[in-house]
Amino acid sequence: FNSWNDIDSGIDYGKIHGSRALLTTALKDKMGFDGFVVSDWNAIGQVRGCTNSHCPAAINAGIDMVMVPFDWKDFIANTVRDVESGAIPMERIDDAVTRILRVKMRAGLFDRSPSSGEFTGNAATVVDASLARKAVRQSLVLLKNDSDTLPLSRSARILVVGRNADNMPAQAGGWSLTWQGDETSNSDFPNGTTILQAVEDAVGAENVVFDETGEDHDAANYDAVIAVIGESPYAESVGDVPPHAPVCHTTRVPGDLDLLSRVTGKGTPVITLLIAGRVLYANDLINHSDAFVAAWLPGTEGAGVADVLFRDRKGGVAFDFRGRLPFAWPGSPCLDQAPLFPVEFGLTYQDRVSLGTLPVAASPASCGVETLQSRESD
Repeated sequence: FNSWNDIDSGIDYGKIHGSRALLTTALKDKMGFDGFVVSDWNAIGQVRGCTNSHCPAAINAGIDMVMVPFDWKDFIANTVRDVESGAIPMERIDDAVTRILRVKMRAGLFDRSPSSGEFTGNAATVVDASLARKAVRQSLVLLKNDSDTLPLSRSARILVVGRNADNMPAQAGGWSLTWQGDETSNSDFPNGTTILQAVEDAVGAENVVFDETGEDHDAANYDAVIAVIGESPYAESVGDVPPHAPVCHTTRVPGDLDLLSRVTGKGTPVITLLIAGRVLYANDLINHSDAFVAAWLPGTEGAGVADVLFRDRKGGVAFDFRGRLPFAWPGSPCLDQAPLFPVEFGLTYQDRVSLGTLPVAASPASCGVETLQSRESD
């Protein structure tokens, strides 16, 4: 779906799926790539003069295998006619087939059946819950821990709030059991553990109260509040941040700030876990939290989160935070200021850092539009 307009050279290559200069001349000839090129989902229909069922231009440009999910019968028939008429040279077909066969041979697919592997058909051989749980423990990033709020005692009475606390689809995110991850429920993950379940296992279900909205229980009556907030599951396109839109979580999910506002200021420490597939501007949420953890997408292993939040049975640190930020954490909704936390930032229990109150910028409706418009006019 990408295009390239090389302004400096004055050449508009158009959609890359139809660019022979890029796919064949640059990639295959100049760079010596001898694998094969696969199109994106219905992307040949983006090429000028093409449809999803007919695009000789893409094949002639260097596409070797075409992803046509719906119109494949018509595509095959149309492509055969293009070869017979000479619109697609037979040499191009021979080259595409050669490349595909070469890769299959390198993979050993002509020497053995893919179904003959030792792990085929035996799900138990590729399931390692303990390894997945360890991965969760080591990926959590501690961004704030004022007054040594964490780790928590296993004898604490805990109020758990937030729509993502008992939400396995949110933990798994998109590209899980369904494309966007939004057509599943907890029952679709029978071997998984939500963060709520993990907290109950850590301190005992009798010491945990779950109030999703935080409206029915007074936080002052508990030793700690664990708020599990964040994004709903998404994959490509649905989760995109539109051009010029702020990367502010509260803009998209205002209910999370409302939730934290209900449970803070009660004399009870609030630990916020942000379930999200990316860094987000969240100064307002961080200000309502005594401790703030970027928990990313912990998948089925919510227990890995509880492992780090709570002390061991003897009162010592069970597992320390080891995660570090893969991207700088935004310090403004429009990314136009220095980041709040740099790449590789992450606190541990040995750090004694008081973050204090952060400035909260108003989230604009859009970012950088005037700058972009002036650049275009120039």
